[in-house]
Amino acid sequence: MDKTLKLSVKLPATPEVLYNAWLDSREHSLFTGAEAVVDNKTGGKFTAWDGYILGTTLELHPPTKIIQSWRTTEFPKDAPDSRLEVLLEQKGDETLLTLVHSGFPEGTEDDYEQGWIDYYFTPMKKYYGSKK
Repeated sequence: MDKTLKLSVKLPATPEVLYNAWLDSREHSLFTGAEAVVDNKTGGKFTAWDGYILGTTLELHPPTKIIQSWRTTEFPKDAPDSRLEVLLEQKGDETLLTLVHSGFPEGTEDDYEQGWIDYYFTPMKKYYGSKK
Protein backbone atom coordinates (compact mmCIF):
# COMPACT_ATOMS: atom_id res chain seq x y z
CA MET A 1 0.00 0.00 0.00
CA ASP A 2 2.87 2.39 -0.63
CA LYS A 3 2.04 3.59 -4.15
CA THR A 4 0.83 7.16 -4.47
CA LEU A 5 -1.20 8.51 -7.37
CA LYS A 6 -0.73 12.15 -8.32
CA LEU A 7 -3.12 13.37 -11.00
CA SER A 8 -3.85 16.90 -12.17
CA VAL A 9 -6.35 18.70 -14.35
CA LYS A 10 -6.84 22.37 -15.21
CA LEU A 11 -10.40 23.61 -14.81
CA PRO A 12 -11.98 26.93 -15.79
CA ALA A 13 -13.04 27.88 -12.25
CA THR A 14 -11.47 29.54 -9.23
CA PRO A 15 -10.00 27.56 -6.33
CA GLU A 16 -12.83 28.90 -4.15
CA VAL A 17 -15.51 27.59 -6.51
CA LEU A 18 -13.90 24.14 -6.72
CA TYR A 19 -13.16 23.95 -3.00
CA ASN A 20 -16.75 24.81 -2.09
CA ALA A 21 -18.18 22.47 -4.75
CA TRP A 22 -16.12 19.49 -3.51
CA LEU A 23 -17.64 19.97 -0.07
CA ASP A 24 -21.22 20.65 -1.18
CA SER A 25 -23.63 17.74 -1.69
CA ARG A 26 -25.54 19.40 -4.53
CA GLU A 27 -22.52 20.74 -6.45
CA HIS A 28 -20.48 17.55 -5.99
CA SER A 29 -23.45 15.59 -7.35
CA LEU A 30 -23.79 17.97 -10.30
CA PHE A 31 -20.14 17.94 -11.38
CA THR A 32 -19.86 14.13 -11.19
CA GLY A 33 -23.35 13.22 -12.35
CA ALA A 34 -23.93 10.90 -9.37
CA GLU A 35 -25.30 11.46 -5.88
CA ALA A 36 -22.96 12.81 -3.21
CA VAL A 37 -23.80 13.56 0.41
CA VAL A 38 -21.21 15.73 2.14
CA ASP A 39 -21.02 17.02 5.70
CA ASN A 40 -18.69 19.93 4.91
CA LYS A 41 -16.73 20.25 8.14
CA THR A 42 -13.61 18.68 9.64
CA GLY A 43 -14.68 15.27 10.94
CA GLY A 44 -17.69 15.28 8.62
CA LYS A 45 -18.60 12.11 6.74
CA PHE A 46 -19.20 12.01 3.00
CA THR A 47 -20.34 9.65 0.28
CA ALA A 48 -20.04 10.07 -3.48
CA TRP A 49 -20.98 8.19 -6.61
CA ASP A 50 -24.23 6.89 -5.16
CA GLY A 51 -22.52 5.54 -2.04
CA TYR A 52 -19.64 3.78 -3.85
CA ILE A 53 -17.12 6.22 -2.28
CA LEU A 54 -17.18 7.05 1.42
CA GLY A 55 -14.95 8.65 3.99
CA THR A 56 -14.30 11.46 6.43
CA THR A 57 -12.93 14.96 5.96
CA LEU A 58 -9.75 15.13 8.03
CA GLU A 59 -8.44 18.65 7.32
CA LEU A 60 -9.71 21.78 5.60
CA HIS A 61 -7.46 24.61 4.40
CA PRO A 62 -9.77 26.97 2.46
CA PRO A 63 -9.55 27.42 -0.46
CA THR A 64 -6.44 25.43 -1.37
CA LYS A 65 -6.47 22.00 0.32
CA ILE A 66 -8.88 19.29 1.46
CA ILE A 67 -7.63 16.09 3.10
CA GLN A 68 -9.99 13.14 3.42
CA SER A 69 -9.93 9.51 4.39
CA TRP A 70 -11.33 7.69 1.37
CA ARG A 71 -12.46 4.19 0.44
CA THR A 72 -14.83 2.46 -1.91
CA THR A 73 -17.25 -0.37 -1.33
CA GLU A 74 -14.69 -2.59 -3.12
CA PHE A 75 -12.02 -2.17 -0.42
CA PRO A 76 -11.55 -5.36 1.60
CA LYS A 77 -13.39 -5.04 4.93
CA ASP A 78 -10.13 -5.18 6.89
CA ALA A 79 -8.30 -2.66 4.66
CA PRO A 80 -7.67 0.76 6.20
CA ASP A 81 -9.01 3.86 4.48
CA SER A 82 -6.80 5.50 1.90
CA ARG A 83 -5.81 9.17 2.05
CA LEU A 84 -6.87 11.77 -0.50
CA GLU A 85 -5.46 15.27 -0.77
CA VAL A 86 -7.29 17.72 -3.03
CA LEU A 87 -4.95 20.59 -3.89
CA LEU A 88 -6.18 23.72 -5.67
CA GLU A 89 -3.81 26.27 -7.24
CA GLN A 90 -4.78 29.32 -9.27
CA LYS A 91 -3.10 29.32 -12.71
CA GLY A 92 -4.19 32.41 -14.63
CA ASP A 93 -7.92 32.17 -15.21
CA GLU A 94 -7.96 28.44 -14.42
CA THR A 95 -7.29 26.28 -11.39
CA LEU A 96 -4.89 23.35 -11.31
CA LEU A 97 -6.67 20.65 -9.32
CA THR A 98 -4.23 17.98 -8.14
CA LEU A 99 -5.28 14.78 -6.40
CA VAL A 100 -2.70 12.98 -4.28
CA HIS A 101 -4.16 9.59 -3.41
CA SER A 102 -2.27 7.04 -1.30
CA GLY A 103 -2.85 3.98 0.84
CA PHE A 104 -5.30 2.11 -1.36
CA PRO A 105 -5.28 -1.69 -1.56
CA GLU A 106 -2.30 -3.12 -3.42
CA GLY A 107 -2.87 -3.78 -7.10
CA THR A 108 -5.78 -1.34 -7.45
CA GLU A 109 -3.82 1.79 -8.38
CA ASP A 110 -4.46 1.51 -12.12
CA ASP A 111 -8.21 1.15 -11.56
CA TYR A 112 -8.36 4.16 -9.23
CA GLU A 113 -6.15 6.25 -11.52
CA GLN A 114 -8.50 5.60 -14.45
CA GLY A 115 -11.50 6.11 -12.17
CA TRP A 116 -10.36 9.62 -11.21
CA ILE A 117 -10.00 10.48 -14.89
CA ASP A 118 -13.29 8.91 -16.03
CA TYR A 119 -15.53 9.76 -13.08
CA TYR A 120 -14.11 13.09 -11.88
CA PHE A 121 -11.80 14.88 -14.32
CA THR A 122 -13.80 14.22 -17.50
CA PRO A 123 -17.21 15.22 -16.07
CA MET A 124 -15.68 18.19 -14.21
CA LYS A 125 -14.14 19.52 -17.45
CA LYS A 126 -17.52 19.23 -19.13
CA TYR A 127 -19.45 20.74 -16.20
CA TYR A 128 -17.14 23.72 -15.58
CA GLY A 129 -16.48 24.22 -19.29
CA SER A 130 -20.22 24.63 -19.88
CA LYS A 131 -20.36 27.38 -17.21
CA LYS A 132 -17.98 29.70 -19.09
